[in-house]
Amino acid sequence: MRFNPAVENFASKIKRATVRCMLPVVVQHPLAQCHLAAIRAVATPPHQFRRHLNLLARMLFLEATRELPVQEITVRTPLTETTGSQLARPMVFVPILRAGLGLLDGILPLVPDASVAHVGIKRNEETALPHAYYANLPANLASADVFLLDPMLATGGSACEGLRQLKEAGALRITMICVVSCPEGLDALNRAHPDVPVFTAAIDDGLNEKCYIVPGLGDAGDRYFGT
Repeated sequence: MRFNPAVENFASKIKRATVRCMLPVVVQHPLAQCHLAAIRAVATPPHQFRRHLNLLARMLFLEATRELPVQEITVRTPLTETTGSQLARPMVFVPILRAGLGLLDGILPLVPDASVAHVGIKRNEETALPHAYYANLPANLASADVFLLDPMLATGGSACEGLRQLKEAGALRITMICVVSCPEGLDALNRAHPDVPVFTAAIDDGLNEKCYIVPGLGDAGDRYFGT
């Protein structure tokens, strides 16, 4: 098995940390890594980028929900009654506009009765700081399993701001799902929100001078929407 030095370095940081932090879960399923390679490739056109991102989002979500509690229900089949399961709590998806919509498109068909909230956070390209410009959050956050969706965890500014808004609105159980992350963003998120687990397909080497993840995949929103 191959190990990414960035993952090992981040794990070392966490071991030395004075606060309890959650290590990110890197989904290394072979199919997930094939979809990741496709969306990294600069030659991948928008329609293929969308398809691979949607499929990868589903795989990340399935891993992130592996431990969700369920409750037993009675189901009548054409022949008799049997027992089945249903989710014990409601689910809320929160894509960070606009790139997070690419993850939502892949995940929502798996849980079509989930609620969808939206937060608009735009990065200032000069300062790399987050600017929150929109939020539409449901009233049931405290009773729900909440998933914050954003393909890229770079500086961590947008994720931290999104998590701050969700907690302020009452969310108690939040999971972050991203496609590509880096040590800087994970470190920022763990300092601000050490209770939030992160599921990602890769921990890349780091940020360049423009605060873009390297090797990364470019601007996920632009590539998904073809702009």
